[in-house]
Amino acid sequence: MPRYFIEVYYKGTRYSGFQIQRNANSIQAEVESAFKIFFRHDFELTGSSRTDAGVHALQNYFHLDVEEPFDFKKDFHYNLNALLPPDIGIRKISRVKDDAHCRFDAVSRKYRYFIYHDKDPFIRETAFYFPYQIDIGKLNEAAAVMMEFQDFSAFSKRNTQVNNFLCSIKESRWFAENNTIVYQVVANRFLRGMVKGLVGTMLRVGRGSLSLTELRAVIEKGDPAKVDFSPPSRGLFLTAVDFPGALFL
Repeated sequence: MPRYFIEVYYKGTRYSGFQIQRNANSIQAEVESAFKIFFRHDFELTGSSRTDAGVHALQNYFHLDVEEPFDFKKDFHYNLNALLPPDIGIRKISRVKDDAHCRFDAVSRKYRYFIYHDKDPFIRETAFYFPYQIDIGKLNEAAAVMMEFQDFSAFSKRNTQVNNFLCSIKESRWFAENNTIVYQVVANRFLRGMVKGLVGTMLRVGRGSLSLTELRAVIEKGDPAKVDFSPPSRGLFLTAVDFPGALFL
């Protein structure tokens, strides 16, 4: 059966997460509903990166199988987007190899977390208001420590179904951008709650309440009780999911 990747982007404020779930609205439920209305039959989508409630995405993916290849007529893309709420969009639908998998074939994912220091009503739903002094040099020292490790069991919520806690972090850094402080991290995979745990714990380093030695001890001991998962979801964006180019036809 022909398989397609659906590239989506969304503001996650109103949703309980990416993946479909009982008694709560999700990005997947809205996209499946739009496809059902447009094509007049049910579709079952498979998701790539399962963002949590309130998390946003500039790029994420579903894949689906169809009986016959799509006929991309003039208004195909426009009409599908018209059926979606204003905070969810479909950017592209691409034919891929029949065995391509949008979750397991992804080679890396990139997240950004946005923090702002001065009150700003225009970004309050997409960034974390943190009105405290932060040493960005210390933040980057802490970010570099993260690249020394692969076992991030300390940074995973325990009610998860993963078989291991190993992640290969390829990039980890803080920088200033447009009156915000941004943490950018790229890895082959992320654990549930991991990025918020990284941010919250590194902010303790940036404020001087946790040393780099203590940070390394937290990671080595694998104890999530020592990790700060408190940063809100509204500051977190999935910004990119990368795949081998050979998957796309």
